Amino acid sequence: MNPIALFISSVLVLIGLALISRFNIAPGVLFIIAGVVVLWSLKMANVWQRFVILRAGKLDKVKGPGLFLIIPVVDQVAMIIDQRIQTTAFNAEKALTRDTVPVNVDAIIFWRVHDSEKAALEITDYRQAIDRVAQTSLREMIGSTMLSSLLSDRKTTDERLREDIGGKTAKWGITVMSVEIRDVAIPEALQDAMSRQAQAEREKEARVILGSAEAEVAARFVQAAETYRDHPAALQLRAMNIIYETTKERGATILIPSSMVDALNPGRGAAGAAV
Repeated sequence: MNPIALFISSVLVLIGLALISRFNIAPGVLFIIAGVVVLWSLKMANVWQRFVILRAGKLDKVKGPGLFLIIPVVDQVAMIIDQRIQTTAFNAEKALTRDTVPVNVDAIIFWRVHDSEKAALEITDYRQAIDRVAQTSLREMIGSTMLSSLLSDRKTTDERLREDIGGKTAKWGITVMSVEIRDVAIPEALQDAMSRQAQAEREKEARVILGSAEAEVAARFVQAAETYRDHPAALQLRAMNIIYETTKERGATILIPSSMVDALNPGRGAAGAAV
């Protein structure tokens, strides 16, 4: 019952009662009857609503939005369809993936009615049907998907579900806008095993990187040793630099044997050899 029809009907009934009170019985009764007819026949649909009208059991028309009239008794409002985007949550519990892993999956579907006539006439309860179709499609998708793909490639899975569900509901006048998987729960024992596997893979990668670094460092050491072997002066300069850096950083006094100082002076060693 819409407020406009109620207001008009109330005004007509009040006018009729006022006429009857003044002994104008016939006009008063007519106004009252008109008020009742208006109340039954004047309908109003909101901008998102569609009224499916049956006349004597047959489809007459789909009306809305705005005001419209129906014939009392002959016409019947079979269903009021909401054409806004709707959401339906669904899940699958203990469904087996392709690699026989039990998972619990929660998802949500966004849909809307694009054909009110089909939604009213082709199926008894389209809301319940969407829920059932969504659950069935979700279980079929889980059964044909590996656990790794289900966990990592959500967008592909969502698009696949949208196409499967939309293909089944299109004949009911319903369009599936999108499907989103909200959560994928796996057994705790499997979670621990996957965690240990991931940790082992990270440790393996770290050891490989460390081994590669050590091999590279060793190659550099070999190259440096060959350079110092061919150029003794370079080794002496390197030793002097190490002594300087050690004294600079630690702020300590280092005692160096005189023989080591002589070794760091290639010119003096050459002179001694000549003598």
